[in-house]
Amino acid sequence: MNTPLPSTAPFRRDAPAADRASFRAARRKAAVQALLLALPLLIFLLATFVAPIASLLGRSVQNPEVRDGMPQLSAALAGWKGPDVPGEAAFAALAHDLKGTGENGQLGNIARRMNFYQPEFRSLLFKTARATRSQTPDQWKPALIDLDARWNEPETWRLLKRASVSPTPDYLLNAVDAHVAPDGSVAPVAADSAVYRAAFARTVAISATVTVLCLLFGYPVAYLLATLPEKQSSRLMLFVIVPFWTSLLVRTTAWYVLLQPGGVINSALLHFGIVKHPLPLVFNRTGVLIGMTHILLPYMILAIYSVMKNVPPVYMRAAKSLGAHPAVAFVRVYIPQTLPGVGAGCFLVFVLALGYYITPALLGGAGDEMISQLIASQTNDQLNWGLAGALSCYLVVFTAVFYFIFNRLVGIDRLRFG
Repeated sequence: MNTPLPSTAPFRRDAPAADRASFRAARRKAAVQALLLALPLLIFLLATFVAPIASLLGRSVQNPEVRDGMPQLSAALAGWKGPDVPGEAAFAALAHDLKGTGENGQLGNIARRMNFYQPEFRSLLFKTARATRSQTPDQWKPALIDLDARWNEPETWRLLKRASVSPTPDYLLNAVDAHVAPDGSVAPVAADSAVYRAAFARTVAISATVTVLCLLFGYPVAYLLATLPEKQSSRLMLFVIVPFWTSLLVRTTAWYVLLQPGGVINSALLHFGIVKHPLPLVFNRTGVLIGMTHILLPYMILAIYSVMKNVPPVYMRAAKSLGAHPAVAFVRVYIPQTLPGVGAGCFLVFVLALGYYITPALLGGAGDEMISQLIASQTNDQLNWGLAGALSCYLVVFTAVFYFIFNRLVGIDRLRFG
């Protein structure tokens, strides 16, 4: 005799209390089991994805170098308001802390941090640190001013005070070409020093252009794959899938070989007399767009194809039978049904293009730097992790904003893949 399985539907309110309690206990047990099964994956994601990103974003407001390395100076400057240079107590605290940083090896980190504010600050600190170890005057203020006149400038001390405050908005302001002026207001940096806002605009422009190109090239290919017989469609699909099996660096390097002045493309154009001189196809915006479009095109094709496969052909036949021209039926009947796939493909390509690094670095020129390249430069060359974190923070914000715009225009709940 078969025993009926217990129902998973909720009990009615008039069910016995013991049955309701047993049901809730079974649900809790099932939830705990599901959580335990997913726990290793959650821990892996936290350790390898969430924690590193959170750490990098946290560096955008952290400012520990001066505060931790020069605690007496930080405390002495906490009550200093300006506009004149601080008193003897701040100078004595500076001398004492510089002696200590020389002993514990923190002076290099402090000097590098201050150099982000003012390029000559590193030499000033090392020069002063050497002097403090070789002399013990009765008054440090006149001694340090005689050593270097910059210690008699309020701006020097203002920068030290700003560097001793944590958390700080300085990195986030620098990432949009702004800084805190001496009067405490936020002001733009000099025009010849403005880099990052133009880089953000360039990144968005390149990503949008690549998205449009992928849509123009990808939509016809996806339509062809969706309307061909299954056997032919599967064979052609290999040409879309195979790039996923090839390294990104290999594909970008291949374009580098093809696009250079003596490469295959220019050689063919010169051979057939189409051009008289090699075209500039690499180390400029053209090379970046060609390389990124080729690499991101499969994402657009697959997103649109997955929706097109679920579009019933009867709608097109019905429109044609009612007298609609095939082109009119395609535009007014078929295309609207594929818009969820178009939206998903555009969003996917755009977001991926925002963070691209290898392709612009190899195929682009000096005027085609994207935000990802500036982040890599700040972490690898400048060792300015705070500014790199601030740039990454804005990149995350941009991605979130574009996601909400996409969700508002297309809607995640409208996407159907299968």
